[in-house]
Amino acid sequence: MEDVSSRHDIIVIGASLGGVKALQTLVMTLPNDLAASLFIVLHILASQPSQLPVILRHSASLPVLHAVENMAIEQGKIYIAPPDHHLLLKEGYMHLGTGPKEQYVRPAVNVLFRSAAHAYGPRVVGVILTGNGQDGTAGLQVVKQHGGITIVQDPGDADFPSMPQSALKHVKVDYTVPLLSIAPLLTRLVSCPVTHQPKQSESCNGGGA
Repeated sequence: MEDVSSRHDIIVIGASLGGVKALQTLVMTLPNDLAASLFIVLHILASQPSQLPVILRHSASLPVLHAVENMAIEQGKIYIAPPDHHLLLKEGYMHLGTGPKEQYVRPAVNVLFRSAAHAYGPRVVGVILTGNGQDGTAGLQVVKQHGGITIVQDPGDADFPSMPQSALKHVKVDYTVPLLSIAPLLTRLVSCPVTHQPKQSESCNGGGA
């Protein structure tokens, strides 16, 4: 049986302004058999319901749904943080928190990234997309410190470059790539053992050991 603990199978993604369009583009080219779980924080107003799962379902071949308290983490699904709740990852399940805002927002990218790094260590791939502000920078640093992979959208390719620029300024990022290159990169990383980071054009054969 495959040892999933040896693969990059936990993908955490943060975005803000311009994020809906960017996420639509990203999920559109992810394969329907991707052997990973994806978790997304998009900054949204607490006062209005989130339609992001509905929007992304039109583009994604993977199931997309809002995270629910104590929901079990399943491979091959995309989970969205609901409005006004931090999304935290535990070993095997999700927790929704109503703690203080971080970087003036809840849900916050930092909270998701930190919790993922603490629970899953080098299995985590952290991705920062378009957005204003600095949310995600501190969390991406924690992902890096715990042996995870860090990816940032090229600021020149982002509709709103502040979040990518902040991450690049403060974190020694593994990959800085345009949006259209992120899904293929994630697909390659998922197939690689945690001890190996593929080059841009390189693929890995099979999953973990």
